[in-house]
Amino acid sequence: MMYWYGSGMNGWAYALMTISMILFWGLIIATAIVVGRRLLRDERPPAGAPSTPEDVLAMRLARGEIDEDEYERRTATLRARQIAGPR
Repeated sequence: MMYWYGSGMNGWAYALMTISMILFWGLIIATAIVVGRRLLRDERPPAGAPSTPEDVLAMRLARGEIDEDEYERRTATLRARQIAGPR
C-alpha cells in the first residue's frame, strides 16, 4: 500500500519540481524586466540626431556627402517650400 509508505516522490520528482520552480520564477522576472524597460523607455531621439531637414543637410555637408552648391540649392528649395506651404 502506497498510503502508508512515504509520499511516493523520489529524487527525480524533487529535482523536476525544483527545476520547474526556477524556470517559472525566471520567466516571471524576465517578463517584468522586459515590460519595465518598455514602459520606461525614452522616446526622444539621441542627442546627436538631426531634428530638422536643414540639420540633415548640414550634417551631409560636414561629412562631405554633398558639396556647397548642392547644399545651397537644397536649403533654398526647403525654405521656398516652407514659405509656400505644403502642396
